[in-house]
Amino acid sequence: RNSMAVSCSSSSVSGSAKALACLHTSHLAPQRTARLRLQCIKMCSAPAAPGGSKKTVWVWTENRQVMTAAVERGWNTFLFGSKEVGKDWSSTARIHPLFIDGLEIFDEGNQKVAAISEISSPSELQLIQPDNVEVQNNVIHFRGDWQVIPAENIVAAFQGCAGAVLAVSTNSTEAQVFLEALEQGLDGVVLKVEDMDDIIKLKDYFDRRNEAKSQLQLTKATVSKVEVVGMGDRVCVDLCSIMRPGEGLLVGSYARGMFLVHSECLETNYIASRPFRVNAGPVHAYVTVPGNKTSYLSELQSGREVIVVDQNGLWRTSIVGRVKIESRPLILVEAKENSGNGTYSIFLQNAETVALIGPDRGSGGRTAIPVTSLKVGDEVLVRKQGGARHTGIEIQEFIVEK
Repeated sequence: RNSMAVSCSSSSVSGSAKALACLHTSHLAPQRTARLRLQCIKMCSAPAAPGGSKKTVWVWTENRQVMTAAVERGWNTFLFGSKEVGKDWSSTARIHPLFIDGLEIFDEGNQKVAAISEISSPSELQLIQPDNVEVQNNVIHFRGDWQVIPAENIVAAFQGCAGAVLAVSTNSTEAQVFLEALEQGLDGVVLKVEDMDDIIKLKDYFDRRNEAKSQLQLTKATVSKVEVVGMGDRVCVDLCSIMRPGEGLLVGSYARGMFLVHSECLETNYIASRPFRVNAGPVHAYVTVPGNKTSYLSELQSGREVIVVDQNGLWRTSIVGRVKIESRPLILVEAKENSGNGTYSIFLQNAETVALIGPDRGSGGRTAIPVTSLKVGDEVLVRKQGGARHTGIEIQEFIVEK
């Protein structure tokens, strides 16, 4: 009971933190306080929105460096094994304390906030059902070797319920597994660690999730040159995700302007659809990866992340499953932006299955233009960005690319 934890969420202030802020109401009438307390508990256990934008994280630690790392990232709801320790830590930073007592979690007013359940067998898992729990918020500690399937069972059982369900994780990677179980994931995790690197990695993970909901600005450009240039080593990027029509990767010879290259998801009469693949370009080309960075196509390998973008600029991350490099005939495509002076280029394999994405024409107008039918005057979509790069990171320096 001398252990401690910090509660947080992917936003700067978690639902639990909001609940605790509301619970500082001891001066109010008892009936009103009780109503507010019930409302606050429901607030902090509200189901996560689609895409997992609201996830609760409790960091269980006895390390003040871990605490500091959490506070610096806006996570300030802490859970302690005793009120004495809570007061000590409160003198270091402005925090919202909760307290563990055995298998129960209480607020400052000694009101039960959550229950802890330990699971090491299927029979114990069966007891964790919405109809069997006493409180709305539940912390699950999977003590057996099996974690992923039990977590998926919990997600399925509690879907649509008001209660928040969290799982104890011993590192950031394990936490990510729980947050993505059955795609929707649990409502949150308890990160039980003594290394601040796990705090940093989990925060980076949440940052990527939040970035994936943003929209990139794409610019229209007009094709000014299409030329067959000969053989080169081109890269096929096979992802662990299915791409839909209108989606692809941002690729270009220059980092200052990246073309949206369509996936091979479209059906043809001569070859089967491969919706996981983008025939992206030659080994020297840049491809956009998370964190506003670029990578050479030749550097991609299994396990790396790239961003998949659609014609509206909406994007998501995806994991590379395989990279194929083969010698193929290439076409050089150059385009000039319609609203500026920028000129961009890309090499692509000379094949009917390779296409660039053009602006949405409406009324069923085509957006994927095969490079074999691409001609001067066609409009395509590009992503303008800073040109100078050092190890894929944008820097401010003089640079000429041609």
